[in-house]
Amino acid sequence: MYQPEPQSMTFSTLIHDIDKGIIKIPQFQRDFVWSKDQSARLLDSIIKGYPIGTFILWETDERLRSIRNIGGAKLPNTPKGAKVQYVLDGQQRMTSLFASLNGLSIQREKKKENFEEIYVDLVAAQDESIIITNIDDRDEKEVIKLKDLLFGGISVLSKYPQSSYKILEDYQKRLNTYRFSTILLRDATIDVATEVFTRLNVGGKDLTVFEIMVAKTFDSERDFDLSEKYDEVKEKLEDVGFDTIPAIVFLQTMSVLQKRECAKKHILKLDRNEFINMWDDVVDAVERSVDYFRNYFRIPVSRLLPYNSLVVPFAYFFYHHPDKPEQEMKRYLEDFFWRVSLAERYSSSVETKIAQDVKRIDKILNGELPNYDFHVDVSKQAIIDNGWFSANRSYIKAILSLYAYQEPKSFNDHSIVRMNNGWLKQANSKNYHHFFPRAFLKKKGEEEFFINHILNITIVDDFLNKRKIRAQAPSKYMQTFKKDNDKLIETMQTHLINDIDNFGIWDDDYDTFFEKRAEVVSEELEKKIIN
Repeated sequence: MYQPEPQSMTFSTLIHDIDKGIIKIPQFQRDFVWSKDQSARLLDSIIKGYPIGTFILWETDERLRSIRNIGGAKLPNTPKGAKVQYVLDGQQRMTSLFASLNGLSIQREKKKENFEEIYVDLVAAQDESIIITNIDDRDEKEVIKLKDLLFGGISVLSKYPQSSYKILEDYQKRLNTYRFSTILLRDATIDVATEVFTRLNVGGKDLTVFEIMVAKTFDSERDFDLSEKYDEVKEKLEDVGFDTIPAIVFLQTMSVLQKRECAKKHILKLDRNEFINMWDDVVDAVERSVDYFRNYFRIPVSRLLPYNSLVVPFAYFFYHHPDKPEQEMKRYLEDFFWRVSLAERYSSSVETKIAQDVKRIDKILNGELPNYDFHVDVSKQAIIDNGWFSANRSYIKAILSLYAYQEPKSFNDHSIVRMNNGWLKQANSKNYHHFFPRAFLKKKGEEEFFINHILNITIVDDFLNKRKIRAQAPSKYMQTFKKDNDKLIETMQTHLINDIDNFGIWDDDYDTFFEKRAEVVSEELEKKIIN
């Protein structure tokens, strides 16, 4: 059992240990944000002997992904055989000291800040600021660069009058002998270290599992950097419209493959070498799942996927079965997809349910139909009752996926409707069109629940939605499309409006339209589920 050890260290030890790669700042820390003025105030406290808080360091044999550069200084790797001390608390203070004493130039968003421009005021009283950043109109013999005071040597100090020697020596001694309070966590596990960090970081956001795993799985010898690897995959997913799949999906997939569980505690205990060994195969399994969603389910973009978490059981399947599923296996996977989506299964306790569903995927891999202990109702009435349109609800996304499966065509020319992740964030997206426009139905006194209903939604393109249709009655705008589009009957079938003459469209009869579309959607969903 490790014990926290109170210690202290001098300025020279601190800077030496950073310079030599002993003290490291783990990558999950935020960027260095302190200004030059904040750093000067910190140094002013030090030169006056005031306490500046305790540094908490975690000493370990682990090699985490760490911040490689501070400003213009490239930090070395930790020497072989040496233990690393990762900064869990005090990163901004420590980086300030390092930047100030090395005179680094730090790139901010709009400008560079030169930390060499921090000075010691040799004539300041003790109740005034001794460490300053502004020396406009000051006599050059009254101020000295902090860096020059500590490291300039005789050639620099001799330029000052003899009367300043005593104060120069005094300030130099104060800085060099100041002892920083530290607490060392020796050989704690990464779980403990990150828990300590999270508790200390109450004012900030908690570390994500991904941030911890980026640090934990980093291996310079094997050239493995999870953050960079995920960026590479994300770029490939972006090319096919599935860039909103989050990093946690890859970690959960890895975890169910190794441990058949995927809660945070299981992910954090994954073995680094096994993780690295399996990474490429896990990525391949995720990519095969995405291809399956796109090609078999015809889901063109990831925002229509009812749950990102659905990738996990499908990736588990494709890890064990790299080829496309055939016949019964394909039918069982389809049944699984629609049951999970329509039952809104992953809306709570997702890790537990994924672990349960992996067992169902095992059955499918064995050519067996799984048993389900949750009910799915695809009746016309269930769709009506549960159809309030909110683009983030998995139930609604499932029906949108059903609409996308029909490969909807544009009303005006039967061309393919292109969908875009950027457009599908909200219910008022450019791709979502209320077939009976909201303004039209409001004038008729229709209730909002039935106006903003998934049965009144069609997937169209931006041009059509905003410029051609607007708030016109369906009979009016559809008459225009009837003239322009000689395939209009066929076009409307791709929107599950199967009989344009009997859906109440030409009479602006919303009740008939609503009922008819509910019947068609229910019939289509029944085809997806195995009774």
